[in-house]
Amino acid sequence: MTVEVALSVMAAARTGQLVVCDEDGMCIGLVTRDRLTAVRDGSGYTDRIRLRDIADVIGPFASPLATRAEAERAMRCRRLGAPPVVDGHGNALGVLALSR
Repeated sequence: MTVEVALSVMAAARTGQLVVCDEDGMCIGLVTRDRLTAVRDGSGYTDRIRLRDIADVIGPFASPLATRAEAERAMRCRRLGAPPVVDGHGNALGVLALSR
């Protein structure tokens, strides 16, 4: 996915971040709207930049076996709005979000 496509997807989904996976479906990180915008507006930007090359690695990712309290504590300490949940093989299962 290109930076421009990712920005369009994020705008349509009204989200500030995307989970980035490699070709095998393994979760490798997150990319934020701010990061994508900065890359796009940078002098070294080309349409060949891949999301995996600019994703922020935020591991370890949330486990589906984590308790609610553990997940909330990790999200607050690491200041993550919606961390990916991955299985034991690194496959993305979804994201966690705090309710307000």
